[in-house]
Amino acid sequence: MQQILPVLGIEAFVQATSKAAGEAKKEMLTCKIKNVVASGYLTPNGIVVLTKSEAVFEERSSAKKWPSVMVQRNKLIEEGGLVQDGDKYVFTKDTEFSSPSSAAAVIHGGSANGLTAWVNAKGEYLKDLQNL
Repeated sequence: MQQILPVLGIEAFVQATSKAAGEAKKEMLTCKIKNVVASGYLTPNGIVVLTKSEAVFEERSSAKKWPSVMVQRNKLIEEGGLVQDGDKYVFTKDTEFSSPSSAAAVIHGGSANGLTAWVNAKGEYLKDLQNL
């Protein structure tokens, strides 16, 4: 169950990784869309989106095609993990997602390819970093 549910976009059983574990080796990544910026880093379980990262306020039309991602987004909002700050949402705690794509979809408010949504400080896409 813990392996299948994250594939479906249900993150209830994903544990956040300890900040102290390997913090020095983490390459920071950013995910930007419109006027929002989110930061995070890869983990063995997926990706952690950091506190104070932002997400768009309004869901895009593509959100209807991926209801499991929007369930996850709405759950974060209901539980206070995402709170409204003006015309966007802000993460109130470090939040681990099972994949870069599920994190990007929550941030973008609709479907997103995490391999091209996340970039490092040099502007290199995650897909290119994983091919090294």
